[in-house]
Amino acid sequence: MDATKILVVEDEPDILELLQYNLKRDGFTVVVAKDGQAGFDAARREAPTLILLDLMLPKLNGLELCRRLKQDELTRSIPIVMLTARGEESDVILGLGLGADDYVTKPFRPRELVARLQAVLRRGAARDGAEKGERLEHGPLVIDLKRHAALIHGEDAGLTATEFRLLAFLAQHPGRVFTRDQIINHVLGVLAAVTPRNIDVHIRSIRKKLGEERELVETLRGVGYRFRELEA
Repeated sequence: MDATKILVVEDEPDILELLQYNLKRDGFTVVVAKDGQAGFDAARREAPTLILLDLMLPKLNGLELCRRLKQDELTRSIPIVMLTARGEESDVILGLGLGADDYVTKPFRPRELVARLQAVLRRGAARDGAEKGERLEHGPLVIDLKRHAALIHGEDAGLTATEFRLLAFLAQHPGRVFTRDQIINHVLGVLAAVTPRNIDVHIRSIRKKLGEERELVETLRGVGYRFRELEA
């Protein structure tokens, strides 16, 4: 597998040309597909490191393509970044629920887009090690998975058991956006008697206990939450 290969699934010629130019300039190998079915075939054939996927596509729309990619044994582990038009908030939530890793709204700034893709690639490379480790360190915040404790500047933050699980889950996937329903399913279980709004209450409590480090947990209005990825 080429470590820098990106599959771009986009049918608008001007946007496709812009994406190809900027990705190649930053050293990526670019594979192109101009409709959803061609994108699915290319993903299985080329085994890209990342897929940049427009949602409005001919033959097979982006959400259905995302669903098929995450169900296919050959492509399910490939990270997906969605390209969406402003106002497609419901599609963003659906896409994240299907397993997409991030999204970028049109119109976008090329440099910001490339930075977002690089962040997703870094997360993918580090994720396995982070999930298996016993300590997560993000500046002054230390999450000790073995002791089930979160420390701020060496002092226990006093999180409840649920708050700790929620914070640890987000911190194990820095930069990735999760909807409230995803957080419930991953952290509390599908049978938990918790509503999406309960998650908001837990997040507010976590932020209060993090004090000056509260901004580590970010809100994406109308979508969900993510743990801020610290700059290297």
